[in-house]
Amino acid sequence: MLALESLFSSNVNAETKPNIVILLADDLGWADVGFHSDRIPTPNIDRISEEGVELDRFYVFPMCSPTRAGLMTGRYPIRFGMARSVIPPWRNFGLDPDEITIPEALGQLGYSHRGIFGKWHLGHNHSKWHPNNQGFTHFHGHYNGAIDYFTLSRENERDWHLNEKSNPETGYSTDLIASAASQFIVNRAKEEEPFLCYVPFNAPHSPFQVPDKYIKKFQHLADPNAKGKNQSRRHVVAAMVSCMDDGIGKILTAIDSSGEADNTIVWFFSDNGGIGGLPKNNLPLRGNKLDVWEGGVRVAAAMRWPNGGVQDGRKISVPLSCIDVIPTLVNAVGGGDVSLGNKPFDGRDVLDVLQGKRKRLDRELYFYHGQAGEAKEKIAIRTAKWKLVIHGPNIKTGQWKTPKHECFLFRIDIDPNETTNLLMKDFLVAERLAAKLIDYRRLQPESSIDIYSSGRDTFRVPKDWLIK
Repeated sequence: MLALESLFSSNVNAETKPNIVILLADDLGWADVGFHSDRIPTPNIDRISEEGVELDRFYVFPMCSPTRAGLMTGRYPIRFGMARSVIPPWRNFGLDPDEITIPEALGQLGYSHRGIFGKWHLGHNHSKWHPNNQGFTHFHGHYNGAIDYFTLSRENERDWHLNEKSNPETGYSTDLIASAASQFIVNRAKEEEPFLCYVPFNAPHSPFQVPDKYIKKFQHLADPNAKGKNQSRRHVVAAMVSCMDDGIGKILTAIDSSGEADNTIVWFFSDNGGIGGLPKNNLPLRGNKLDVWEGGVRVAAAMRWPNGGVQDGRKISVPLSCIDVIPTLVNAVGGGDVSLGNKPFDGRDVLDVLQGKRKRLDRELYFYHGQAGEAKEKIAIRTAKWKLVIHGPNIKTGQWKTPKHECFLFRIDIDPNETTNLLMKDFLVAERLAAKLIDYRRLQPESSIDIYSSGRDTFRVPKDWLIK
C-alpha cells in the first residue's frame, strides 16, 4: 500500500497535464465487446484498445457500488463498509466523505473542471454523499441504479439531475449521458486547464430497454426457445451495448475535435461481469455478476494515452484493478505540493505496466460479495499464480474448513477459466491464502452497508429523488 503523499512529486507542467476521461459500462459481459467476440460489434470501444492497450486481466468487484467505491478511492471498499452490497434505493448509506476521491485529488492538482455524467450509485439520502460534495464540480445523471431508460425514474419517481436539482430533459438515458459528456469535453477544451470527465453509463444494466432502431440490428440473436424474463434479453442487451458504443463514439469524436486526443487519457472498463441467464455473454470465463469467479470480477477493459506511451494496440496481461486507477492517474498528472491525508492506497501506480516497461506485478487482489447475508458469502484472493475461492458462512471467525464451506483452488495463471480444483493437491497453498482472506474479511467495520433487502418494506420514495 502506498501513502498518498508519497505519490505527489511534481514533474509535469500544468500546460502538459493530460485530460482524463473514464468510461464505465454497467454489467457488460466479457464477450460483449468486439475485441473479445464477434457477437456484438463495438467499433468505438475497440478503437480504444486498438489505439491504446487492451487490459486483458483487469479486475473489479462483483457488483456496482463496491467497484465504484474502489475506483473513486483506490482502496478496498471493505475498509469503509462498502463491500458487502450495492446501495439500493431504500438504503441510508454512502461513500464515507472522509475518503479521498479521484475528483478531490485532481482538484488539488489543477483540475478545476471535474464532471460526472451518468450513474452515481454511491449514496443519495444525504447531501454529504452527493457527487458535488465528493469532489465533482458538475453532475448530470442519476443517483440510483436500474432507472427506467426512457422515463428516467426509479421507484416511480424521476431520478434525473443537474447538480442538486431535478433535470427536466427527456430522452433515452444512454444518449443523454453521451451527449452531456461530449458537450462538457467540447466546452472544457476551449480552456487551458485540463479536465476530468467521468462517464458511468447505466447500460447495459436492467431494465432491458432500447430504441427500436437498435433492436432491428440484433433480431438475429433473439432466442425463440427462451421463456419468461430471459425471452428477450439476449438481443435487447446486445442492442443496448451497441447504443452505448455509439455514445462512446460520440465522446471520442468530441475528444478528437478538441485537438487534445494525444494528451487525453481514455480509460474504459465495466463495473462487473455480465449477468447470469444470458448465454455466452461471459464466455469463456466462469461465472457472472455477483460471483467471485472470473466471470464476475474480470472485465473487458482498455486504456489509451498516446503522449504517455500507452498505445500501439498492445495486450497487457499483468493483473490490474480498478483500485489502481487513482494512484496511476496521480502519477500521470505529475503530482504537486498537496496533502491528501493519511489514507493509504491499496491500488498501485501501474503506469509503467501500461507503458510496457514492467511485465510483472507481485501482489494479491481480493474479492468479496455478501449481499445475501453472512451465511452465504463469497470471497476470493488472487495472486500472480493462484486463486482461492471460498463460498459459505462468514470466515472472519477463522472457520473455513467446514461442511458448510465450498473451497476451490486454481492455478489461475495457466487455468484462467477455473476448470481444475487443486484444493486437495495443494492444500498448504490454500491454507496460506485462506489466512490472508480471513484477515481481509476482518477489515469490514461494524458500520457497514446492510444486506440488499433490509429496510425495503418501510421505505418512502422522496419526490424526484431530491436531497433534503
